[in-house]
Amino acid sequence: MRTWKGEALLKELARLETMKEYERLYADDACICGIDEAGRGPLAGPVVAAAVVLPKECGILGLNDSKKLSPARREALYKEIREKAVSFGVGVVSPGVIDEINILQATYEAMRQAVSALTVSPDRFLNDAVVIPGIEAERQVSIVKGDAKSVSIAAASILAKVERDHMMEAYDGLYPQYGFARHKGYGTKAHMEAIRAFGMCPIHRRTFLKKMGVKA
Repeated sequence: MRTWKGEALLKELARLETMKEYERLYADDACICGIDEAGRGPLAGPVVAAAVVLPKECGILGLNDSKKLSPARREALYKEIREKAVSFGVGVVSPGVIDEINILQATYEAMRQAVSALTVSPDRFLNDAVVIPGIEAERQVSIVKGDAKSVSIAAASILAKVERDHMMEAYDGLYPQYGFARHKGYGTKAHMEAIRAFGMCPIHRRTFLKKMGVKA
């Protein structure tokens, strides 16, 4: 865990204050929940969503869009978020279901699962650029690039990303020829070469690869 001192600490506290704009805007709501997903774009693996309710006075330094953090920093924050969150939930939708209902609907389903796993009932949902069907629209706030603008969404983005990365690392043990631990299912050159050499495995998204001209 990084130790923040002196000027670096002051800069970090100032940065976090800018990321609490929406939390301040809806401060009258008793319970604010951030929601984000990981894994909409890959060619393999599930889509994972997280819902996180942080304490009103969030003291987690370093919260940011998960894509801007190193793997080691994400892992450290993942543990801290789980320890300090008022509540959190994770939703997972498999590649097979993604193929059946499409990635957007699968993402919504993962988000609903994550909300259902919470032990509290949020008054306000801060979402990263979506409005989730099945949850009252008036309780939702869709924020473009929200994982860089809200500490609640940033926390959800980190939880979703690390949970999914752990799953892809486990899949790497089952299907080592594809290199899932390295690319996490994204369409890298090495991944595409492995698909051409070995074909698809059970966690590949058939609909994604079909659009790319890859035959099952």
